[in-house]
Amino acid sequence: MREYHEDERKYSWILYSCFILIVGGLAGYVLAVGATRASSASVQTSASQPAAAAPAPLVDEGALKAYRDILARDPKNLQAAVNAGNLLYDAHRYVEAIPFYQQAFALNRSDVNVSTDLGTALWYAGRADEALAQYEESLKISPTHGQTLFNAGIVHADGKHDYAGAIEVWEKLLATNPGYPNAAGVRELLTDARGKTRSANP
Repeated sequence: MREYHEDERKYSWILYSCFILIVGGLAGYVLAVGATRASSASVQTSASQPAAAAPAPLVDEGALKAYRDILARDPKNLQAAVNAGNLLYDAHRYVEAIPFYQQAFALNRSDVNVSTDLGTALWYAGRADEALAQYEESLKISPTHGQTLFNAGIVHADGKHDYAGAIEVWEKLLATNPGYPNAAGVRELLTDARGKTRSANP
C-alpha cells in the first residue's frame, strides 16, 4: 500500500477542508435565498406584463432544483415552497410560481404576504377572478393590508373594468393607511376611475 508523505497529507487535508466549506456555503445559500424578498409585490398600473418594461431576471436553476428536491422529500417545508415561488415570481414565470405559493399558503393560511403574492401571480397569469378571490383571502387575514388593497384596485379596474369596485378599495386604502408610500399615485388612479365611472353613467 502506498504511504503518504507529510506534505501529501497536508495537501489532502486542505482539499478536504475546501470541500466542506463549499458544501456548507451551498447549503446556506439554498436555505437563505429568497427569504429576504420584499413582501407582497405590487402589480403594475396597467394590464401589461412586467417583461414588457424590462427583461426578466434569470432563475437560479440550481437553487430552484434544490427547493424542488426539498419539497419532494418534505412537502410541508414552508420556506422551500415560498422561496421557490419567489424565485419564479421574480423571473416573471408566474404560472410556475402559482403552485408553490398555493402550497405555501395551504401550509400557513395566516401569511398575508404569501397570499397577496399568490393573488398577484394569478393576475399576471391572466386569471383576474381568481386573483380577486385570493386578495379577499388576504383581507380576511389583514383587512387594511395596503398592498393588497392597492393590487385589488388594479385588478378591478384593469382586469374587470369595475371602476366602482376599484374606487371602493382605493378609498379604503387611503382611509386606513394614511402613511401609504404611493398615496399620490392612488389619488391619481382614483381620479381616473371616477372619471370613467361618470362616463359610463352620464
